[in-house]
Amino acid sequence: MEGGNSPHVQLQQIPVATAAVSVQPHTDSFSYKENLIGALLAIFGHLVISIALNLQKYSHIRLAGSKDPRAYFKTKTWWCGLFLLILGELGVFSSYAFAPLSLIVPLSAVSVIASAIIGIIFIKEKWKPKEFLRRYVLSFVGCGLAIVGTYLLITFGPNSHEKMTGENITRHLVSWPFLLYVLVEIIIFCLLLYFYKEKNANYIVIILLLVALLGSMTVVTVKAVAGMIVVSIRGNLQLNYPIFYIMLVCMIATAVFQATFLAQASQLYDSSQIASVGYILSTTVAITAGATFYLDFTGEDVLHICMFALGCLIAFLGVFLITRNRKKCVPFEPYISMDAMPGMQNMHDKGIAVQPDLKASFSYGALENNDNTPEIYTPATLPIVQEQHGSRGVSAPPYRVLEHSKKE
Repeated sequence: MEGGNSPHVQLQQIPVATAAVSVQPHTDSFSYKENLIGALLAIFGHLVISIALNLQKYSHIRLAGSKDPRAYFKTKTWWCGLFLLILGELGVFSSYAFAPLSLIVPLSAVSVIASAIIGIIFIKEKWKPKEFLRRYVLSFVGCGLAIVGTYLLITFGPNSHEKMTGENITRHLVSWPFLLYVLVEIIIFCLLLYFYKEKNANYIVIILLLVALLGSMTVVTVKAVAGMIVVSIRGNLQLNYPIFYIMLVCMIATAVFQATFLAQASQLYDSSQIASVGYILSTTVAITAGATFYLDFTGEDVLHICMFALGCLIAFLGVFLITRNRKKCVPFEPYISMDAMPGMQNMHDKGIAVQPDLKASFSYGALENNDNTPEIYTPATLPIVQEQHGSRGVSAPPYRVLEHSKKE
């Protein structure tokens, strides 16, 4: 009896062991498939966003260079750009629901690559091959490095997947590593804000660090909101959890303040500097936030982590080379400003204009500013200090206004 039962027992154990072995490869292939879907959605979204922004910019430039009295929002090109912009943002938003946060954030380099390629394609000037290669060699090298870095990011990116349910997000939110990270981030943010507002430290690193700290919270909440929406669409409703609305409010608030600081940075620095420095800082801080909140790199081996870090560094270098090669706008001064001449009244003094304002130009006389620069650069004014005779203890002015007597 015992010998007859033992083969039966072995036959019952074989299917169980086979099923246990077949589950792990299925899980790995499914998680890799989700990583690929998320990466493709992010690449598609950033590519479409870059095209949309260039379309809207083309619409503004076309209206500025013509006598068309229409507003920009009445043109088909601008509305087409707005539609593509919304479509691209939806693609990036949905990508956070499929792939880890640390994988999606560095893929924003695709928008920089696309902008560089679109800028080269739509150049109206004719270049000789040697001049063209010499002018855009850094852009080509940067695009190549950014593509290599993107490939390494997708190949060796973190493979951690977790259902974005209300219980899981709440558990991550109250975990001590994330609470410690939030405390450190709040302290750093307050110090940077103090130096920026009170000490007038308008350095690009300080402003973009403020943007990066806010952006890290934005991407954390975006992944939570997008993940809970996708889980709800699949049948497990998550919109009845209060944590969903908390994350939604935090996402909107941090995005608004982030846009405010970005607008202030754009008024002080060139867009190429903002693109390169902002990409490096925002990606670094966001990956740190994702690794702390969602534990993206838990269970990853050292080789994958090192190759992922190498991909980030290569993408950073590529974006830096692309943005460094952009041509900076040089303001055109067709005349010597009357404000800079000693003894002349300041044109902005008490609202009295001492030179004509012709077609909203700062040109003097009949000379117009026809260089099609995107911004109107007003000439710098020098303070005029009248010399007071007979007074003591008055510091000497930087120059003196001489009053000549009419003597023949």
